[in-house]
Amino acid sequence: MTTPPLVPPFVGQPPPPQQQHTQAARDVNTSSLCRIGQETVQDIVLRTMEIFQLLRNMQLPNGVTYHPNTHQDRLGKLQEHLRMLSVLFRKLRLVYDKCNENCAGLDPIPPE
Repeated sequence: MTTPPLVPPFVGQPPPPQQQHTQAARDVNTSSLCRIGQETVQDIVLRTMEIFQLLRNMQLPNGVTYHPNTHQDRLGKLQEHLRMLSVLFRKLRLVYDKCNENCAGLDPIPPE
């Protein structure tokens, strides 16, 4: 097993291909980011609708026959949906920040 030399690369030598690939992965097209944001918003709406559906079907334990297993199952599903909703909002925030970063130098076009 050999170790790589500790000598810095020559000035005229191009960077390794891995660095170029990482740079390309970071420079995402703004229109692609907007599409990802749109899909994320649609996922947020879908998850929110599922949460309201779960809440509407959930019975409160107010004197009716109470099944702890069913209640725990529905509570678990509700908590999972809320956790995923939180993840989706964080993803949307990242997409929003990246779009703002990409469009920071652009001059706004008047709507006239």
